[in-house]
Amino acid sequence: MSRKPTTNGRATTASEAPADLLVVGGGVAGLFAALCAASDAHVLVLAKGPLLASTSSLAQGGIAAAVGEDDSPVLHAEDTLRTGRGLSRPSAVAALTGEAPARIRDLVELGVEFDADLGLEGGHGRRRVVHAGGAATGDRVARRLAELVLEHPRIEVAEGERMRALWTNGDRCVGVVTERRPLPARATLLATGGAAALWQRTTNPPGAVGDGIAAAYRAGAAVADLELTQFHPTALVDSSLLLSEALRGEGALLLDEHGERFTDELAPRDVVAREIDARGTALLDLREIDRARFPGLMGRLAEQGFDPAATPIPVAPAAHYTVGGIVTDLGGRTELAGLYAAGECAATGVHGANRLASNSLLECLVFGRRAALAALGEPGLPARLPDPAPAAPDEPVTPELRAALWRDCGLARDGAGLERLLEAPHLLTRLTAECALVREESRGAHFRVDFPAEDGAFERHVVLRRGAEPVLEAWR
Repeated sequence: MSRKPTTNGRATTASEAPADLLVVGGGVAGLFAALCAASDAHVLVLAKGPLLASTSSLAQGGIAAAVGEDDSPVLHAEDTLRTGRGLSRPSAVAALTGEAPARIRDLVELGVEFDADLGLEGGHGRRRVVHAGGAATGDRVARRLAELVLEHPRIEVAEGERMRALWTNGDRCVGVVTERRPLPARATLLATGGAAALWQRTTNPPGAVGDGIAAAYRAGAAVADLELTQFHPTALVDSSLLLSEALRGEGALLLDEHGERFTDELAPRDVVAREIDARGTALLDLREIDRARFPGLMGRLAEQGFDPAATPIPVAPAAHYTVGGIVTDLGGRTELAGLYAAGECAATGVHGANRLASNSLLECLVFGRRAALAALGEPGLPARLPDPAPAAPDEPVTPELRAALWRDCGLARDGAGLERLLEAPHLLTRLTAECALVREESRGAHFRVDFPAEDGAFERHVVLRRGAEPVLEAWR
């Protein structure tokens, strides 16, 4: 394939010869997948922003892996399944926890330097969270992977170019259409991240609005569990700054307005988030912990005018992580041939109804690699491809839409509010409301005040397919 330099000095495609693997997304899942595939294939990475500034770089939590002497993948799996509240797919959990130590070794071999001590976070029964630079794990890992991708001779990168739609030929994905051109590919891997920025209060950057999930649904792939958005308990009030769960793992306490402790700081995130939400805000007391372990985070707090050595920090929950997404098998295959998904945009069922802390970057590594290797088995493209269909018009994410989602599909929701969202002028908002209406119970990250108890009839995944009624499926 011919190359030409871009204005930033990197290479981009100069012809329409297909890539073996087209990776859409520049976070950890996409970058690691690209590196795993590049030894046997020509890979093109498409990123709507700079590769060195992905959403993954904001991840403060570490990477969970049973690497301690007192730990094992079986124990890691038990904690993951318990947090998932009966919805975690056992085979996916076994893959995630069983492969975790090997993926940590991969990162070490690639040049990521991890801290010496293992951390403890909510829901974990052992110290098994691997950190790099305290609360800078996402940035350290994403930056190193991006550097390796940009240097790799078999990986091309197109930065600042946004996918508008998937390109299909009958019932097969044959690439994507960007705002500039069609890009054909033998296999396409979506690693486009989640949709938590649809909510008014979020820890995510503005672009994390689920574009890849919506594009996959429009093209004919199934999506599932969109009602299961995880709210992080401790974001700085009036800010998107996340105060990592690792702080609570090291002994930070949550206090009410009277300075009294009111919850178990290491309970699952849905429990802690609702406890704080019931009070409006809470105070995170960092005075007694070793703050020097988190220099970047302490610096950010100082920039915001707080002195964590002197005064507890006001925190409140914020939309943080999309548990559901595009339905895949354990090799990242979607229900549309030629299309794969990995990372936060995918729904393998591994997290169940509530993600265990620090399993997210791990998911990117384990299932990004699995998807990349599976995608290399796709057959070649036809000699002639149809012109791509016109892309759907953009659906702006307005302040009004974000406020409506926070009001009607926040930490606590009910049927009346969800019904209102079915009229929203935004596809993914409507699909999220549809999933939440089907789940007439409260489980994990999904809490309905009109159905406040778990119901065994809903120990299933809510699956949506274009043109069909929602269905409940059990995934094993």
